[in-house]
Amino acid sequence: MVRTAKELRAAARASLSGKWAGAVLMALVYLLLMGFVPGVLNVYPEDGNWGNLLQLLLMPMAYGMLVAFLDNIRSGGAYQVGQLFRGFSEYGRVLGTGVLVGVYTFLWTLLLVVPGIIKSYSYAMTYYVLRDHPELQFNGAINRSMDMMKGHKFDLFYLQLTFIGWALLCILTAGIGLLWLVPYMDAAQAHFYEDLKADYEARTRQVEA
Repeated sequence: MVRTAKELRAAARASLSGKWAGAVLMALVYLLLMGFVPGVLNVYPEDGNWGNLLQLLLMPMAYGMLVAFLDNIRSGGAYQVGQLFRGFSEYGRVLGTGVLVGVYTFLWTLLLVVPGIIKSYSYAMTYYVLRDHPELQFNGAINRSMDMMKGHKFDLFYLQLTFIGWALLCILTAGIGLLWLVPYMDAAQAHFYEDLKADYEARTRQVEA
């Protein structure tokens, strides 16, 4: 059973207690490399889309950012910047799967915006699936995410919606608040995945019985 948004946020705060410094530092490095630097490079598009290319090449960092919170809520360990680069050890598998997710989401969005958004929630667990199932990649991981998210897409949407107040505060702080909001949201989503995984495995056992 997936916990309520309130319970997931509380679990996220508990897992970050005493570890905020490492999580904030990790968020800072991530936002600089995946957001600020590419943005600066894209200021002069006539010189080439180097910022977009950099984001594509660094896509495994998105994997590293998400699974760092999953690993750390499981182990209770501290957050380390080096965890961001975990995806580069299996670069082709992580990058290829991430690119496919982006392509599929884009194609669905071409039909209508709403189907694209819905599909993005179907694919939301893909990186976690890659972490837990090293035998899966590309469509295999994406399909597992879609199966897991059946009946739970609104749960994740609502969880993210409950952070809107924090997002507004980030605007008021010129984005500085993102250094705390990103770890908070990622920790909550990692807890969501843990609940979802347990629920999915229970459903699978019932079908096989």
